[in-house]
Amino acid sequence: MRRNFIIWMGLAFLMHSSSLLCQSSLPPVGQWRDHLPYKTVIGLTQGENNIFCATPFSVFSLDLSEYSITRYSKTNGLHATGVRAIEFDEQTQKLLIAYTNSDIDILYRNDVYHVPDIKRANLQADKTIYSIYTFGGNFYLSSGLGIIIIDGEKYEVKDTWRIGNGGNYVKVNGITVSNGFYYAATEEGLKSTAVSNNDPANFNNWQQESGLNGLPPGNCKAVLSLPGTILSLIGDSLFIRNGNNWDLLYNDIAWSINRVSFSDNRVLVCQQKNQTGRIAVLDMTGAVSEYIQDGISVPADVLHYQGNYWIADPLYSLLKYANGQAVSFRPASPDSVATGQLLSKDQVFLAAAGTVNEQWEPRQNTNGLFRLADGDWTNYNSSFSPVLDSVKDIIAVANDPVDGSIWAGSFGGGLLHIPKDQSLELFKQNSPIQPANFDRSSYRVAGLAFDHDHNLWMANDGASRNLLVKKNDGNWVSFTAPFSLTENAAAGIIIDDSGQKWMISPKGNGLICFDDNHSIDNPVDDRWKLFRFGAGNGNLPSNNVLSILLDKSGFIWVGTDDGMAVIQCPQQVFSSPGCEAVLPIVQQGNFAGYLFKGEEVRSMAVDGADRKWVATSQGVFLISADGEKLIEHFTEENSALLSNDVRQVCIDNISGEVFLGTVKGICSFRGTATTGGSTNSNVLVFPNPVPPGYAGTIAIRGLVEHAVVKITELDGRLVYQTRALGGQAIWDGKDYRGKKISTGVYLVLVSDDSRQEKLATKIVFIAR
Repeated sequence: MRRNFIIWMGLAFLMHSSSLLCQSSLPPVGQWRDHLPYKTVIGLTQGENNIFCATPFSVFSLDLSEYSITRYSKTNGLHATGVRAIEFDEQTQKLLIAYTNSDIDILYRNDVYHVPDIKRANLQADKTIYSIYTFGGNFYLSSGLGIIIIDGEKYEVKDTWRIGNGGNYVKVNGITVSNGFYYAATEEGLKSTAVSNNDPANFNNWQQESGLNGLPPGNCKAVLSLPGTILSLIGDSLFIRNGNNWDLLYNDIAWSINRVSFSDNRVLVCQQKNQTGRIAVLDMTGAVSEYIQDGISVPADVLHYQGNYWIADPLYSLLKYANGQAVSFRPASPDSVATGQLLSKDQVFLAAAGTVNEQWEPRQNTNGLFRLADGDWTNYNSSFSPVLDSVKDIIAVANDPVDGSIWAGSFGGGLLHIPKDQSLELFKQNSPIQPANFDRSSYRVAGLAFDHDHNLWMANDGASRNLLVKKNDGNWVSFTAPFSLTENAAAGIIIDDSGQKWMISPKGNGLICFDDNHSIDNPVDDRWKLFRFGAGNGNLPSNNVLSILLDKSGFIWVGTDDGMAVIQCPQQVFSSPGCEAVLPIVQQGNFAGYLFKGEEVRSMAVDGADRKWVATSQGVFLISADGEKLIEHFTEENSALLSNDVRQVCIDNISGEVFLGTVKGICSFRGTATTGGSTNSNVLVFPNPVPPGYAGTIAIRGLVEHAVVKITELDGRLVYQTRALGGQAIWDGKDYRGKKISTGVYLVLVSDDSRQEKLATKIVFIAR
């Protein structure tokens, strides 16, 4: 019987910049948090009563004294995303993290020491770090360059040993020390040199062990120290050294070996046969004492610590195995990255994890759809229900404004409805949704939007009638655009203040505007317009439209593969002389140019102050409401952004949190603007009280839109005055002279456009 138990331990954060900062579930204004996948664990190490776990994206640890989980990522102190290997040094109490880009962080107590030397090295060679070994307070990195030694005290590269035949680079899979010798597992076989050797960087000082005394020649995949001897992995066979000879310790021709480790006098072998995995536990003679198979998938790593087996599993994260039972420890997280549509409303976040390629072809992505609410993630994919196994490439989402249920569009699998009771409803062959004309098995819903009458509009890509609506009475109506469109391509939809539908048509077709004249069932009065490149055709900067946005002024912003355009007169589209897009000009220093000219504008979102957040291949930008000023430009180099390759952006209306879907995972930034209300209701200040030494931003939210906010002392003396960004004002805790204010109670007075000033709340400052 297979037993799998998932223990959701919540999110515990550690870390500050060069030090590790603590981070709450919702970060303060101006701070970041990650939403990385922690489902797959690829490596383990132990120390300080913790199990440290490497995922393909980052690291987390499990404190065995209280079974609490701590996450380590770029948003709270690390320097990169994408982990290759980790190792804890018991002697120095330091954890080394090696990244896929060859960058290195060393964690010691609450500090992070960055070692970028290998990453920055301008070498036309494989700089991948394959494994880590600790010895004498230093870290020995097995890499495509050879063996790289990191000084554990100075946090720098101490030496590099290029030990390939003839002094060439050679891939080193692992290294160990035994009986006064270094042993290196390389693609050229197992090699050795004395620890006392004064010049181990000289390849001539290394002896070939493979092909001699019973050890087969060829790629040596691993080498381990055992009491008084060593173990090497050649192919899928383990060999142990007996004196000067090598004996076969273990192999099973039906099973491949993915990893081998030695822990608590046990040889632990991670094995795989097709999609089945197991762990063989061997004694020093090679006898199998037990197989661990129930409750695991295909193990990537294993260790034995404090009487339990700890297993790195690609499906169940970190597993604790004891007495035939596997228990899973995993930080609450999405199952994967998400580069489909993002949506956040009233602090409920949705992420479509599907994708299409640049030619708008399906990728057969089965990761599904993710939902974050109250700190808990729900992953809607085949692990949630087998029904979802056929619902691939979910790229569009919509939140039902009436009942809060979820609607999701699959690029091939139709339309998915997830009501509050978590039952599933799938619309495909059983509905008016049509298959693509060129692929009759593919039911593509690539865009979703609700109108003010609670009708659900959808883009039915590839179908003859590629615009479809499911009315609030349950009936369906479909429409055919009166244009020649390549492959009838249809994607993202928005609905403007007049009820007009704007739909992207990929494959270079442009942007469609459709007006049903508030009579969905009457096709006679329908009106259509196609916006394309050039004056007289709509004046878009390109026919390749990637994104569209409705802002608070009612303008339509259009993102293309060659910049941005704004349609400022959408209500006049079907009037004479009509309406064309304008190309915003942005001022940058002494230069001015078309907004995002030459750049892919992949996704856009509007915040509470009508400013635009723009996702590009060069990071994410914040521009002013009119598009004439650049306010922020976040990159992975100057911020905690996970990757410059940003695919999607959305903003939560209540918190102002900006969610960013990148190729390396989801992260979010707590923005300064929220959506304003009609009254000053439920005004909140965070943090309040303001603790000693606090140097961050103080947020005052729940305000009427663009309110004037005054901070005063109890006697009415003005300390600071500002205007809200949407429904939120921010303050740095200083008076109008730039001086930090003193301990005390301060009043927050708010006035709207009527200039009526009211006491909204109080702020308590504790200076020391």
